[in-house]
Amino acid sequence: MEQEYLDLAQRILDDGSLREDRTGTGTKSVFGHQMRFDLQKGFPLLTTKRVYFKLIKSELLWFLKGDTNIKYLLENNNHIWDEWAFERYVGSEDYTGPDMTNFGLRSQQDEAFNETYQKEKEKFNLRILKDESFSEKYGTLGNVYGAQWRTWPTTDGNTIDQIQNVIDSIRNNPNSRRHIVSAWNPEEVPHMALPPCHTLFQFYVQDGKLSCQLYQRSGDVFLGVPFNIASYALLTHLIAHETGLEVGEFVHTLGDAHLYLNHMDQIKEQLSREPLTLPTLELNKDKKSIFEFEMDDIKVVGYRPHKGIKAPIAV
Repeated sequence: MEQEYLDLAQRILDDGSLREDRTGTGTKSVFGHQMRFDLQKGFPLLTTKRVYFKLIKSELLWFLKGDTNIKYLLENNNHIWDEWAFERYVGSEDYTGPDMTNFGLRSQQDEAFNETYQKEKEKFNLRILKDESFSEKYGTLGNVYGAQWRTWPTTDGNTIDQIQNVIDSIRNNPNSRRHIVSAWNPEEVPHMALPPCHTLFQFYVQDGKLSCQLYQRSGDVFLGVPFNIASYALLTHLIAHETGLEVGEFVHTLGDAHLYLNHMDQIKEQLSREPLTLPTLELNKDKKSIFEFEMDDIKVVGYRPHKGIKAPIAV
């Protein structure tokens, strides 16, 4: 199964077009690609580099809680959303530290600046954890995934819990073609720290198995896509668990699939490695609802990957 991902990376290297992007980093990109993962054959956590499953499950649980504040993530030593919250803070009138203009790109190019940036971000994170009012003001990312999934606002002033609705729909009308959750809310996109990259997903029930297809408008193939694959595979397992189904396929459809130009050496190193045996997933069977799951209730077993490969994030 991992070969599906490696083939995508190789396709971008071979056939991708050079494109400018909002971060100023530059990418090589293809438009339109689909991967399929049979979840009966193992849990699709890449083995050609270490992918940190604790980050994946804490982020997914954060989404499922409907949370949009990075405090929960920081409490679980998860820093994958730090940059976007920090960017909002340094752009505010309350920030009085060193100039952080274009800090995302500058931190990749200037070692001294990067050291300053990391120190300022560490101070920011510590304040998020210890100062409740500061956390409420600057830890919140706008109505990103968790809010759209669990409390989509309606014109009559109410909200829609899309996750609970899709679980009920799968359980009560498995043949429906409307098992859909959308994170793309055009009215609220301008107010989000980062507009949803994984925008819409749909479930499909056949022969007692639950499959999921994700449409992702934009995919950072080296850093982000491995997380997305594992995250939606985990979500499929969780919802299958609650609805009494086995797992089927995870189908991953990408719009703009890209490699950042400063990830080229890293992806080539990854492509030089042989895939290893995929791990398996273990869920706490005593938990009946996906909203009851905590970090210790979700484990991967037999994960023995190649070593990790570091790369800068483009903000």
